[in-house]
Amino acid sequence: MWIRQGIEAIIGLSSGITVAGGLFAFIIGLGVVSDFADRTHTGRHILLYEDCIGLGGIVGSTWFLFGIRIPGGGWILPIFGILSGIFVGCWSMALAEILNVFPIFIRRLKIVKAIPWLILGLAIGKGLGAILYFAKGW
Repeated sequence: MWIRQGIEAIIGLSSGITVAGGLFAFIIGLGVVSDFADRTHTGRHILLYEDCIGLGGIVGSTWFLFGIRIPGGGWILPIFGILSGIFVGCWSMALAEILNVFPIFIRRLKIVKAIPWLILGLAIGKGLGAILYFAKGW
C-alpha cells in the first residue's frame, strides 16, 4: 500500500511539474513578459517578472490544493478579477500574434505530412487519459 501511494505521489508530482513548466514556458514563449517589459521600459527587471509568474502559479496552486481561505475576499475579489482579465487579455493578444508563426515553423521543419498523425496521437492520448480518469473515479 505504501509503495503504491509513493508511486502515485511521484507520478502526480512529475505530471504537475511537467504541466507547470509547459505553461510557464508557453507564457514566456508567447512574449507576454517581454512585451510588458518593452512597453514599460523595464527590461532590466525581466527576471523579476518571470519569478513573479512562477511564484503566482505556485501560490495559486497551493491555495487551490489545500483550500486556503483568503481574508478580506469580499474586496480582494474584484481587484483579482480585473487583474486576471488584464492578464488573460494580454495573453490572448500575444497568442493571436504568434499564431502566424506555426505555418512557417511547420514548413521549415518539413513535418507537413506528419501533422495529421501528430494531431491523431494527441487526440488519442487525451481521449485515453480522460477514459482512464473517469473510469477509475479519481
